[in-house]
Amino acid sequence: MDRDDLLLQRVQPALVGLIDGSLSTIAPIFSVAIVSGDPHYAFIAGLATSIAAAISMAYSEGLSDTGEDTGRGNPVHRGLITGAGTFVGGILHTLPFLISDYHAALVTAFIVVGMEMIVLAALRWRFFRTSFTTSLAHVAVAGALITGVSVVLGASG
Repeated sequence: MDRDDLLLQRVQPALVGLIDGSLSTIAPIFSVAIVSGDPHYAFIAGLATSIAAAISMAYSEGLSDTGEDTGRGNPVHRGLITGAGTFVGGILHTLPFLISDYHAALVTAFIVVGMEMIVLAALRWRFFRTSFTTSLAHVAVAGALITGVSVVLGASG
């Protein structure tokens, strides 16, 4: 597999999944954590959201095109890669909610989200030759907006 095919058929679906999982799962997890004050509830919300988002993204990517005309490769492979990336992106900041102390879990989860944003920017820089700083700004702005929504919703509950 040459570099272009690797990027189009493997890296791009994985990155789409990681970005979606990292961003789309923030609001439900943190909203539940804040409204309930219970890390166990946040963990269950995060696990359910990560699994559901992974299934949704796998199907979306797999059904988006056959790969024949676009050169994007086997839709089942792309779907599995995207779904796996989505799950990983969502579960990473869910795992801190296994910590029974609410404040420790919340702080750890926020730190993990920050680390996820750095990794996403680094992957974009590494594989797509984008500016690390610009990539970090893009994902950080999205992460901050979503975190803000989750805090407002959680605090209003």
